[in-house]
Amino acid sequence: MANKTALVIGATGLVGEETLKQLLNSAQYSKVIGLTRRPLDIKHAKLENPVVDFDKPGQYSSIKADDVYCAMGTTIGKAGSQAAFRRVDFEIPLLVAKLALDNGAAKFILVSSMGADAKSMVFYSRTKGELEQALAQLKYKAVLIFRPSILLGNRKEYRAGEAIGRFAAEKLSFLFAGPLAKYKGTPVDLLAKAMIKEAGENVSGVRIIENNEIFEIAEK
Repeated sequence: MANKTALVIGATGLVGEETLKQLLNSAQYSKVIGLTRRPLDIKHAKLENPVVDFDKPGQYSSIKADDVYCAMGTTIGKAGSQAAFRRVDFEIPLLVAKLALDNGAAKFILVSSMGADAKSMVFYSRTKGELEQALAQLKYKAVLIFRPSILLGNRKEYRAGEAIGRFAAEKLSFLFAGPLAKYKGTPVDLLAKAMIKEAGENVSGVRIIENNEIFEIAEK
């Protein structure tokens, strides 16, 4: 087993929870840190679970890891405002990225979104794109940006828009063929597998992994 540490933020969400589970079962890491607002439900010999207030960076500014996995995200509906959404989807991930880099982290692995674009007229897509741009400016050995389509998995909370998209992705999968294949729904277990596999490679620089490549990485 490699003597490496992975740090996960967003570990209580759909993608983060699956990523955490797979990291704990991965021989790539001897320790996994789940940085959360509330205690995790799982226990594992490799797991450390500091419970912090992300608005108080002094509580986690000294945490060290080799690779950082960011699956943090919310919706404007849940957050309550665009400002609150931006805090969760942009400000906190960027702050954690900077602190981890200062403490020696080498790779940052981000769950972004298909269509992320800093110049988008859509606030959600623009925020995702702005985070990608900001992370690309940091001096990490590698920044791996994953852009999945509709996420397929059992989310604990109900998101109406996502539920509709998930229904279409699952029940109308036959439509996502040929040129439309890149839009097919992304199973979260496959996404987590692709992220961990790619982070284990000797990669450097900024890489954007679109949805179709996520499938290719996970299945090879």
